Amino acid sequence: MSSQTAPAEKRVVVEPTPAALAASVADRFLTRLRARTRNGRIAHVALTGGSMGGAVLRATLAHPRSSQIDWSLVHFWWGDERFVARDDTDRNARQSREALLDHIPVPEENVHEVAAAGEGLTLDEAADAYAAELARFSTDEHPWPSFAVCFLGVGPDGHIASLFPDRPEVTVTDAAALPVRDSPKPPPERVTLTRPVLNASKRVWLVLTGADKASALGLALAGASYTNVPAAGAKGRKRTVFFVDEAAASEVSPDLIDPAY
Repeated sequence: MSSQTAPAEKRVVVEPTPAALAASVADRFLTRLRARTRNGRIAHVALTGGSMGGAVLRATLAHPRSSQIDWSLVHFWWGDERFVARDDTDRNARQSREALLDHIPVPEENVHEVAAAGEGLTLDEAADAYAAELARFSTDEHPWPSFAVCFLGVGPDGHIASLFPDRPEVTVTDAAALPVRDSPKPPPERVTLTRPVLNASKRVWLVLTGADKASALGLALAGASYTNVPAAGAKGRKRTVFFVDEAAASEVSPDLIDPAY
């Protein structure tokens, strides 16, 4: 990538390996949760699936400061969910529970899962129900909560949540959650949050590793169209940080890397 300057609100943090990256993100995550909840404020968090999503949560559980968080003040959501059975290993919520949520004292009512397949709701009804659940925690600005941290994975094609390139879901602004059919990545049926919900987050943290993500990262930093590279359209209200390993950062100009963040 050339030495163009990324938008000021976008930062890139590089760690040498995926394991080091997971540990670093977990440390920062706990710092943010502590800052948010220390005076009794609620923290809403949007989680992501995938290998790094799970790695960050496992590192969070293993961190010594995990026991210092008042987990009763933390609410967990998901940026997207695969519409499969509740016990399916593809389900993001199951992965997150196994990595962290089942091992911390978070009240079950604070864990906001998308409805699972085979439990009475259609895909469209599951999306509508998730939007209604989000609306229970609406802010003055939006009919959904503002996430203190929104974790996003990034696919080699630049997709985030289940917003894939050149599909209609990525342009929707009048809904909080959408059904996704015929996903280019299996499983084919999913529920996803929309860009307005993701971008209402205080902090959007995109976590990606591997050389196969280098091109998507470069395009996102270069200001590509969000319809072609959805990751380019991810933007937190206070911070937007790409947490990457050295392999994913291979096409990032050194002047875009923030050594102090």
